[in-house]
Amino acid sequence: MQRNEIDARRAATDGMGQAAWDERYRTAEFIWSLAPNRFVAEQLAGLAPGRALDLACGEGRNALWLASRGWQVTAVDFSGVALDKGRERAAKSGLELDWVAADLTAYVPEAGGFDLVVIAYLHLFQHDLDTVLRRAAGALAAGGMLFIVGHDATNPAEGVGGPQDLRVLYTPEAVTAPLAALRIERAERVARHVDGAARPAIDTLVVATRA
Repeated sequence: MQRNEIDARRAATDGMGQAAWDERYRTAEFIWSLAPNRFVAEQLAGLAPGRALDLACGEGRNALWLASRGWQVTAVDFSGVALDKGRERAAKSGLELDWVAADLTAYVPEAGGFDLVVIAYLHLFQHDLDTVLRRAAGALAAGGMLFIVGHDATNPAEGVGGPQDLRVLYTPEAVTAPLAALRIERAERVARHVDGAARPAIDTLVVATRA
């Protein structure tokens, strides 16, 4: 991971609304890596492709990786600038995805419509995050998987990068609490190498499935 990737998606507490994210995405050709998140690649590479939903997709690195592996992907973000970058990359790669501009606190995905839902580094107040997580769980088809990764609450003191506001950081317990309808397969803290940093970033990683 490059040094300019260590700041994760900011919540409203950091003043990063839609307009601010649009402006940030204009500051560089790509502000995130073009490769998928390492945990996304490690955990999901072995899955048979189906319908996938990437919530807070940003420039589409995870969505495009899934599409390249045969998934039918719906990618959602509130930044039109980021989505345009994703569309351009998809066109150059000959990939077709459904790009949706929406605020995730209001977006309601198709119930039972997806075999996989990915949420990577979406940091919101707990009430809003719980709403997104419950809707994500409801979007899973039978046997579907919900994959969640984000900066952990221990990261400001023990890791590197990411939001510093504890109110928007993850813990395994807080992330799994609204997922009562799912079976929790994995819920733990994981370390992620950051180039040029003296210590790793610390993330919460949760994998849950609908029986």
